Amino acid sequence: MTASTVCSHRISIITGHYGTGKTEFSVNLALALSAEGKQVMLADLDIVNPYFRSRERRNLLEEAGVRLISSAQSFSNADLPALPAELLSILETPAITGVLDIGGDPVGARVLARFRPKIIQEDYQLIFVLNANRPEVREIDGAITYLRSIEATTGLTCTGIVNNTHLCGETTGEDIRRGAALSAAVSEATGIPVLCHVAVEPLAQALGDLPEPVFPITIKMKKPWE
Repeated sequence: MTASTVCSHRISIITGHYGTGKTEFSVNLALALSAEGKQVMLADLDIVNPYFRSRERRNLLEEAGVRLISSAQSFSNADLPALPAELLSILETPAITGVLDIGGDPVGARVLARFRPKIIQEDYQLIFVLNANRPEVREIDGAITYLRSIEATTGLTCTGIVNNTHLCGETTGEDIRRGAALSAAVSEATGIPVLCHVAVEPLAQALGDLPEPVFPITIKMKKPWE
């Protein structure tokens, strides 16, 4: 599948519980969109998680033509509830395709709420990244509660679910299929469609029978100890 199939709106806001792999997905999505010839800006708005931040791959992104915006470089290791002024460039420039990687819980999502009046005037999608291996969202009720809490915090409506079930390097096709089943159940209960299933390229080739498309990725984010 193409990145444009997943990112059918001008602005994609990526959210999900801590540990779902939303930053990995955001980085891969931005790179794929740029490879398709789009003018892409990736906003690192995660003020909650000190690891796996997209700004740690600034060089990789910028070499691929993706403009990365985040908090000031001098505060690259700090958790500051401040947003870069350049975020307005995404919201106010129709030629830009924006990917917004926001914090992995309702507290982190709150930083986006102040921009709600502008966001709702734009062509946006709020994507909920789901990892069935995370204890807090591995059951349907917990996943829906978490999804709704992010909607309530941001004042935005979730428009799509992405199954990114993984166990880092130990991920199997069975893990992804289990996540697909959970995503389908959440989708049926909420009416929010499943956009795709995420898998590293070797696994992606064996998942073509899933009802939704598979978005292949390569791992870009290093673990903190690597």
